[in-house]
Amino acid sequence: MSEAGQTALMGYHELLGMRVVEWSDGLAVVELVADNTHLNRSGIVHGGVLTSMLDSALSLAGLYCEAPGRVRRGMTLSLTTTFVGPATTGMLRATGRVRGGGRKVYMSNGEVTGANGELLAIAEGAFRRRSGSESLEGIPE
Repeated sequence: MSEAGQTALMGYHELLGMRVVEWSDGLAVVELVADNTHLNRSGIVHGGVLTSMLDSALSLAGLYCEAPGRVRRGMTLSLTTTFVGPATTGMLRATGRVRGGGRKVYMSNGEVTGANGELLAIAEGAFRRRSGSESLEGIPE
């Protein structure tokens, strides 16, 4: 974790404003402060934002690496998202948990909640650790 207990993300994650606020083996929590730039034409947070948060949290849950200067990388094989309620501006929180799998492929599920803890979306997915990322030691960054 970096300063203030947050892990830096790059590229697309930065563009959306996501940050990792909790990360351990089998668990990842990603937060985003939704503003007007995240809204669709109906005035609610675009489903793609929620799906991106879930994809990140569910994937990261199986990629934790505590070894300094090393990382574990992966890719999404499948992701199913169900939208439960409309998301408005403010703090959104996606939590992902590994539920099973093996060295290479693992399954995770999770949810996105709003600022008041209301359930906004749920998801489940299958992910694959890239070559060299199977072990907790990971690979050099």
